[in-house]
Amino acid sequence: MRTRRQFLKRCCALGAAGAAAHVTRLGLMSAHAQSTSTYKALVCVFMFGGNDANNMIVPASAAGYNAYTSVRGGLALPQGSLLPVSAQGGTAYGLHPQLNNVRNLYNQGKVAMIFNVGTLVRPTSKAQYQSGSVALPRNLYSHSDQQSQWQTSNPTVAGGTGWGGRVNDLLAPGAPFPPGVSVAGNSALLAGAVTTGINISPGSNFGLDTFGSQVASDARFAAMQQILTFNSGVQLIGSANGVLSNAVKAAQDINLALASGTPIATVFPNSGLGQQLLQVAKIIQVRGALGMDRQIFFASMGGFDNHSNLVADQAPLLQQLDGALGAFQTALAELGVEPNVVTFTESEFSRTGNASATAGSDHAWGGHHFVMGAPIHGGEAYGTFPTWQLQGPDDVSNRGVWLPTTSLDQYAATMASWFGVLDPSLTSVFPNLGNFATPKLAFL
Repeated sequence: MRTRRQFLKRCCALGAAGAAAHVTRLGLMSAHAQSTSTYKALVCVFMFGGNDANNMIVPASAAGYNAYTSVRGGLALPQGSLLPVSAQGGTAYGLHPQLNNVRNLYNQGKVAMIFNVGTLVRPTSKAQYQSGSVALPRNLYSHSDQQSQWQTSNPTVAGGTGWGGRVNDLLAPGAPFPPGVSVAGNSALLAGAVTTGINISPGSNFGLDTFGSQVASDARFAAMQQILTFNSGVQLIGSANGVLSNAVKAAQDINLALASGTPIATVFPNSGLGQQLLQVAKIIQVRGALGMDRQIFFASMGGFDNHSNLVADQAPLLQQLDGALGAFQTALAELGVEPNVVTFTESEFSRTGNASATAGSDHAWGGHHFVMGAPIHGGEAYGTFPTWQLQGPDDVSNRGVWLPTTSLDQYAATMASWFGVLDPSLTSVFPNLGNFATPKLAFL
């Protein structure tokens, strides 16, 4: 028998599973469950801690690699270990040796490299940065602030809605199920003014567990529904009851939808990110049952704050990233939705070009990212690779802190445009986008 404490704990878990006040009961017969030929999904993989992108994508020409090793010192990867790729007219680069799936997908045209991306208010030169004559993102180099800014695309104000949530506000305000789904806990990316996200833990049963016999379970559930629908006259209690009631409905809907799916044959790694992306694939599979035409997903992994022992500690992290991304793209092909899904990486910042005193690297600014999917113009790099030179044209410090040459706004707006946001509406999602002469990149 369940105790009262266990019952309330389970109810609270439901509240965390989805604060979707606009969710309506849909089931498998939703009027919205129509053809999903126009379905599109964006999948964010956030690397918490600040991924050292300097060892993720390495200049591999003779001159470029020599410059890299002169700055990196003991952090430099052996040239023979790098996975060779070329871009931008044949320039040689090397991917980290653990990124074999990413390299193969790059060569298939399903991965693009985006160079030196970071939070910016407007295009900024090194002289402007050093003189303080241009607005800069607040609290640069701070984990929490930069994590928030990458998810909200609001570099000057703390908090606010997420850029994914604002996209959903425009494109899916009346969706029958929350259009933003996190498989990695609460996400600022998915918070909208009209739409809300739902949190789904991989492998969980979504909803209330049974209480003894089915008769007892039904009776307890009916009693809880009476409590939730009772008009107490207190606005706060009513609002809380509404959130929990809708969370129960959302849990019932996702359970019913997932039950209509078939097992996915693709084998995913038994890692945190692997299981998160397996859950995303399962939800994409039942998009028709949920009546969804647009969805934005948030997944993540941590451990990238490598102030020490970078070379040894980053390798297994990138191995996990590579395994999960490779399996996910294979699963999308299995489900027949490769043309409908774009996956992209984010991290609060990259790290210094030179080493810390403990063989790690410290908080920096601009870094490189991957975009993956059949819709992209892959097998190519976009943006400008920084000059590997301490105190050089791209270093705003004396340690290899690269000044971003591509803004988060440009990076994200390119994907939002593919997702369906019309050009005149892009600045309502990305308020600073108008400061950049080229609002979108060519990778989509």
